Amino acid sequence: MSDSPRFDRAELDEMVQRWLKANQDCEAAGDWRPLADFYTSDATYGWNYGPTQEFMAVGRDEIRDIAVGLEMDGLDGWTYPYQDWVIDDRTGNLIGLWKQISDRTRADGSHYSPGGIGGSWFRYGGNFQWSWQRDFFDFGNVSALFLEMITDNTLSDGMHKRIARATSGEPMPGWYPIGQAPVPLW
Repeated sequence: MSDSPRFDRAELDEMVQRWLKANQDCEAAGDWRPLADFYTSDATYGWNYGPTQEFMAVGRDEIRDIAVGLEMDGLDGWTYPYQDWVIDDRTGNLIGLWKQISDRTRADGSHYSPGGIGGSWFRYGGNFQWSWQRDFFDFGNVSALFLEMITDNTLSDGMHKRIARATSGEPMPGWYPIGQAPVPLW
């Protein structure tokens, strides 16, 4: 394998800056759907939901409607500040490390935020678009945080609706038993 760059580093750096700005705009609006414009028409976006389920959106429309739409509904007031980036200009792979922080606060004034750090692994598809994204986060810490918020009665109405939808027993768009998604998670 050649060590020479396949992707222009300045273009990758600009992609990150565009992505960060768009994320901030979407967080402020409480609607992440505009992020779908940052994906190629055939992009895939997925993550693991614990020991039995995974999520996968295939194509820009599913990414808009389900991944950054339905899956993010109820998370208004949450921010996902990126902590750092790792960029490989040979492969076009980028990893953005982020935290998940609620605008809701505990009695001591600290914001609800799961322990650990999450991240997104992106593959650059050119033209300032991602061709592939896989998120990773500590499902145990996220689950514990939501249980704490339920106990403290600090979940928003949108989060209550989101949890009710996820626990209804009805099929969830984009959710698959492990290994049965239309494209592999890893």
